[in-house]
Amino acid sequence: MPDIYRYFGFVFFFHSNEHDPIHVHVQHDHHESVFDIIMEEGKVKEINVRQKRGVPPLSSKDQKEAEAFVREYANNIVDKWVNYFVRKKRVVCTNIKRRIK
Repeated sequence: MPDIYRYFGFVFFFHSNEHDPIHVHVQHDHHESVFDIIMEEGKVKEINVRQKRGVPPLSSKDQKEAEAFVREYANNIVDKWVNYFVRKKRVVCTNIKRRIK
């Protein structure tokens, strides 16, 4: 299960046995939500959030911050997904030290 980003206490990651649609799990303080990235004609069309069964979801404040991050980095997340799941390449975790505005 590779971590792909760390951002002010948030951890963004994939599970090793993932499925479509492209999505990223986000954990913060023992809470977790999943963000689906819906693509159309090679472009991000929408981002949807859902709960992971059996785990408390991110607080509304944390969910807003995580969603802002996913929106900002959606294309990079998709690239990491394709590299990891399609091209079978190793992905590197990036530590982001600047807040999303």
